[in-house]
Amino acid sequence: MKIYTKTGDKGQTRIIGKQILSKANVRVMAYGDVDELNSWVGYTKSILSSETQNLGEELEEIQQLLFDCGKDLATPKDEPRHPFIFEAAKPTKWLEGKIDEYTAAVPPVKKFILPGGSQVAAALHYARTVTRRVERNIVALKDTTEINDEVLVFINRLSDYFFAAARYANMKDQHADILYRNSKDVFR
Repeated sequence: MKIYTKTGDKGQTRIIGKQILSKANVRVMAYGDVDELNSWVGYTKSILSSETQNLGEELEEIQQLLFDCGKDLATPKDEPRHPFIFEAAKPTKWLEGKIDEYTAAVPPVKKFILPGGSQVAAALHYARTVTRRVERNIVALKDTTEINDEVLVFINRLSDYFFAAARYANMKDQHADILYRNSKDVFR
C-alpha cells in the first residue's frame, strides 16, 4: 500500500467520507492540530525522567483519546457510515481526578507561573499551549458546522491537566515553579 495519494500536491486532502477539502480548511486545521498535539505528547512521554515515569501510561491513554478526537473532527456530522465515537464523560472525569491529584501534591499557587522548569515540565507546559490552540481551532470549526461537542469538553479539560501535570513534574524533578513577577493573585 502506498501512503501518498498526490491529492496534497494541489493543496487538498480527503477527509472521512471522501470529501476533498483545502488543507487550509478550518476542519483540517482542527484535526491537524490534534495530530500535532498527539505527536508532542508522544515526545513528552519519550523524555520522562526516572521521577516522572508514572506519567507514561496516562500520556499514552491521552494519545489514544486524541486519536478518537481527531477522527471525529475529521468526520462531517452527516457522514452516515462513520458515526462519532468520542464520548467525553469518562475521560473528562478521569482527567479531573488527575488534575485534583496533582494539584493536591504540589504547593498552592495564587499567581501565574512561568512555563518551564525541568525538561518534562517544560514539555508539558508546551503541550498545554498547543492544547489551547487546538481548542481555539475546534471552536472556529464549531462556528461553521456541527461537530461532536464532546471533543471540545475533553480538550478544554486537557489543557488544565497539562498545567497540573507540569507543576507535578517540576515537584518530582525538584524544580521550583517560577512565579511571574508582575502577577497579582489570580488563583483562589
